[in-house]
Amino acid sequence: MTPRTPLAPVLSRFWDEPEPWSLDTYHRNDGYRGLARALTMTPDEVIALVRDSGLRGRGGAGFPTGTKWSFINQDDPKPHYLVVNADESEPGTCKDVPLMLTTPHFLIEGMIIASYAIRAHHAFIYVRGEVVSVLRRLQAAVVEAYAAGYLGRDIGGPGFDLELTVHAGAGAYICGEETALLDSLEGRRGQPRLRPPFPAVAGLYACPTVVNNVESIASVPPILLNGTEWFTSMGSEKSPGSTLYSLSGHVNQPGQYEAPLGITLRELLEYAGGVRTGHELKFWTPGGSSTPLLTAEHLDVPLDYEGVAGAGSMLGTKALQIFDETTCVVRAVRRWTQFYAHESCGKCTPCREGTYWLSQIYERLESGCGTSADLGRLLDISDTLNGKSFCALGDGAASPIMSSLRHFRGEYEAHVRAGCPFDPAASMLTATEWAGV
Repeated sequence: MTPRTPLAPVLSRFWDEPEPWSLDTYHRNDGYRGLARALTMTPDEVIALVRDSGLRGRGGAGFPTGTKWSFINQDDPKPHYLVVNADESEPGTCKDVPLMLTTPHFLIEGMIIASYAIRAHHAFIYVRGEVVSVLRRLQAAVVEAYAAGYLGRDIGGPGFDLELTVHAGAGAYICGEETALLDSLEGRRGQPRLRPPFPAVAGLYACPTVVNNVESIASVPPILLNGTEWFTSMGSEKSPGSTLYSLSGHVNQPGQYEAPLGITLRELLEYAGGVRTGHELKFWTPGGSSTPLLTAEHLDVPLDYEGVAGAGSMLGTKALQIFDETTCVVRAVRRWTQFYAHESCGKCTPCREGTYWLSQIYERLESGCGTSADLGRLLDISDTLNGKSFCALGDGAASPIMSSLRHFRGEYEAHVRAGCPFDPAASMLTATEWAGV
């Protein structure tokens, strides 16, 4: 069966060429032509064009990119900064790393255009320190851009200067939160800031700052080159354009699939060869481990911001983790809970204490020592975290717990009665009894 929605390779269209990361290859594929057009426009016209395209942030929240740029007070005499959040840390998410590794000049060109639009003369890429190969690839691409005159002084003519710095983080998940990232970039411990003031008013070094995701910025050059009508011809009315979907887990062909927003998981699975042979889908995440779980009932939900929200989850980073019937949902959620407990910065009490106690409860459930009251405690603690912690880490820790209890409460109750049914050594249920859960 052929999927209804065709793939739409834009950022990935020449990933299979020899040395796609080189400036020569990028030039052969219309590289820096979008920048040339942007420099013939005023900064305000560039912001208006990106806003009219409907481009939404590809890092999780889906906030309109052009609107975010317009929040910068262009008359503020303080320096303006652009910061790209490349601290891709969400479990299951793997789109920014391959994009930077394969076609780094998409990001660099987008940063130049965005910096021109917000009148910034210094831009930063904040990258996870563990991905050394990406750091080296980005640094080499930046050197190429400087040598070609795309960075430095008088870019495209007199009057526009831009310095670009690649900064390696220390591997803290919390630094994916934009204000914690800014603190880390300034040399302090990465912890979320109280807002307001928002970064557009007082961000990096207390100056007006725009923080965008890698894919959001990399999507800008094609929009400048091809126009807003081309961009809005893909995707849905409120979620236009194409995007990178990361399929991982129990699929025959995991990888990156660039498709219009609004494609369904059923269609993407057809491109990916389906759930691994001989098995069937049990549950999946639409946007990484911090988004509420969905099940096989949601295979035809449009994978855009409104469609996934209507199903009770979030599109997030479009990290589609696929789990078949052999997976213990309690064990999977426990692993994510342990991750959030480890990565909590400890600044606020709900998150610091809540994630710790959640992980303790999951340990009891997995070891066969849990009680029915523990299921209520999981929900109570999750409610204390959700919407009440200092940043979205608490929400992310609570989401898979609350959603898994909603969809798979019988499996949790089986753990309470007789230990993990997926562990023959620990479970006291027979195969027939487990089938009836």
